[in-house]
Amino acid sequence: MESKTVFKLNAWLAIRITNAVGTMWCAYAFLILDLFMLPPVIKAASAMVWVTYIAQTVLQLVLLPIIMVGQNVIQSQNEAKADTDHQTLTYLATLQDEQMQELKLQTEMLVKLQELAKK
Repeated sequence: MESKTVFKLNAWLAIRITNAVGTMWCAYAFLILDLFMLPPVIKAASAMVWVTYIAQTVLQLVLLPIIMVGQNVIQSQNEAKADTDHQTLTYLATLQDEQMQELKLQTEMLVKLQELAKK
């Protein structure tokens, strides 16, 4: 029972952190933090320091929230498209059912006409 509680707490915390980090405001805050680290990198004048700065600070700290925002936008667009597709397919299925009923009625009418023609 305790593991379920821990799992729920971890899931709740993960969602809260993901929602907080996956915003442009977080990206802006990380960019400002990143800019504070830039002067020592410029003074170091070392390629290794620049590579480390870009890899660890820019890519991980700044781009991660931006990528998360982009994924959220894409997911939202995909959900909207899926909803539209579902509505369209539901409409088409209903239309097909109505057409099948019409065809059955027409078939019944034709059978009755054939029976009347035979008499």
